[in-house]
Amino acid sequence: MILPPSTHTPLRGGPVQRWGILAPGGIADDWTSALRSHTDQRVVAVASRSLERAQAFADKHGIPQAYGSYEQLVADPTVDVVYIAPPHTEHLKLALLAIAAGKHVLVEKPIGISAAEARTLADAARAAGVFAMEAMWSRFLPQTTVVDALLRDSALGDVLTVTADFGAVFDTDPNGRAYNPALGGGALLDVGVYPAWFAHFVKGAPQRVTASGSLTSTGVDAQAAIILDYADRAQAVLTTSMLVATPLAATISGTAARIDYPHEFMGPSSFRVLVDEKVVAEYSDPNGFAWRDGLCYQAVAVAQHIADGLTESPLHGLDDTIAVLDVLDAARSQVG
Repeated sequence: MILPPSTHTPLRGGPVQRWGILAPGGIADDWTSALRSHTDQRVVAVASRSLERAQAFADKHGIPQAYGSYEQLVADPTVDVVYIAPPHTEHLKLALLAIAAGKHVLVEKPIGISAAEARTLADAARAAGVFAMEAMWSRFLPQTTVVDALLRDSALGDVLTVTADFGAVFDTDPNGRAYNPALGGGALLDVGVYPAWFAHFVKGAPQRVTASGSLTSTGVDAQAAIILDYADRAQAVLTTSMLVATPLAATISGTAARIDYPHEFMGPSSFRVLVDEKVVAEYSDPNGFAWRDGLCYQAVAVAQHIADGLTESPLHGLDDTIAVLDVLDAARSQVG
């Protein structure tokens, strides 16, 4: 089998946006490093509730402006688009702050802690006419564009089974982000969003969501298994955990062929296509990136979308984000 070419946005040579960062935590650190190393995008400002913290981040990454308040950054006329990366429970508030200031926004996943929050954000962005997107970087990886082409060409036949898992061991600090209900803790929102997105990418919205799992002593979901049923008899089986590490594997099984991601399906990695259990094609990241280096692909895609005058991504629009959160809402409710 000859695989279709990747259609990912080129990392260099395209439109350049001037980015501001709200909340310089760990994901923002990796995101900024990936942009500086692999793209032409410019990060021109960073803001934290602590000016000292913002300045330290700016010094580390060569960012010209540091602010001690989020309001100062969104008022900065040199900032075109704001990357929002605080704990989940702050996503909506800070996104609305930036949108009200007329800024485009890229909001870390999940875009909110419920589908209702996602709808509120979407309504605000659409009313303001600014670009808004959830930072679902997995959708913009080169490998994902190749799989998308295979699915559109029906190269796998009728896709009837999808599997995906994401489990990792989290620090059990009851006041930390993962275990604290007040910070939107739990496996489903933190890492379960990836398998839920993957199923949506392959099959769209399900007819039925069935979930089972367990809770931590703090009351957030510790791990869960989800079955999604679709109108065409297809099913997705998804698992997530913050108690144990899992392979981070995924499969897309059709009547003609199967795609296997052996590891880290959500990041730059590799997949193979099998027909009758024989490998007929293989693909790996063309730049040899590993894990969060792949964050740069979504940034250049956003820069291109904004330059093209779009207010949503045709690859991962706000309705896609809402649909994934609808699944997670149902799963969280059933798990407890």
